[in-house]
Amino acid sequence: MSSFVPDSSVVESVEASPNFDERTGLGRPDMIVLHYTGMQVAHDALHRLCDPKARVSAHYLVFENGAITQLVPEAKRAWHAGVSTWSGDTDINSRSIGIEVANPGHDFGYPDFPTRQIAATITLCRSILMRNIIRPGNIVAHSDVAPTRKQDPGERFPWKRLAQSGVGLWVEPVAIKEGPALKPGDSGEKVTELQKALAEYGYGLEATGHYDDATNAVVCAFQRHFRPAQIDGVTDVSTRETLRKLLLARELQALQNDQKSAASANAKTDSRTHHAPAS
Repeated sequence: MSSFVPDSSVVESVEASPNFDERTGLGRPDMIVLHYTGMQVAHDALHRLCDPKARVSAHYLVFENGAITQLVPEAKRAWHAGVSTWSGDTDINSRSIGIEVANPGHDFGYPDFPTRQIAATITLCRSILMRNIIRPGNIVAHSDVAPTRKQDPGERFPWKRLAQSGVGLWVEPVAIKEGPALKPGDSGEKVTELQKALAEYGYGLEATGHYDDATNAVVCAFQRHFRPAQIDGVTDVSTRETLRKLLLARELQALQNDQKSAASANAKTDSRTHHAPAS
């Protein structure tokens, strides 16, 4: 693909990747998926994302110094999520914008994300949100949509900081304490309730009633994103209550959005009525 005009003014450069195709289903993306590159050198990651033999890409790459490169136009389907699921949908690439954040990842020491890089990521996400209707709960980690395969961008990614800047959904994690817990090997009604709650938020998980490997992987993904102080796949009181708080926060946010939409629609109706010509 030849070069293209970037979708946002925050983009510093364009490196057109050939690894894309057309979106299917939705007219516009309704998700953002955040990744880390998992390579020691960011420019090696850029080369791979543009290599036709690799057959991987993303819409954006955010370097450690905050520079942003766009690789695929937002209107196209980049190949970043792989085999993945969210809210019952298995074609995450078609409904998402993929952002790679340069970081060596867990295999190479997993350093903290620089402040400048996170600031640039926030600015980029806010720019994307101006062009697309994406609810906060649909701003997710690669590990959220592919919990059995991926752990990026990982527990050091500052999701709270993003949410405080209007990017994504976050609740303060409930403190870790002693109490009843569900763990791998358990089964029964409480396991079913847990699985249903995780699936309600969006995770791809069947309510089997058995705390199997898939459940363990999803719980780890949830903890990595929303309760990063301890990632062990055990649903302790902290994990369970944090999930409950998150579902309530999402419900409240949806209610507030509905009220805003209704108020906006009423205002438009009132305006038309006020300006209507007398009969």
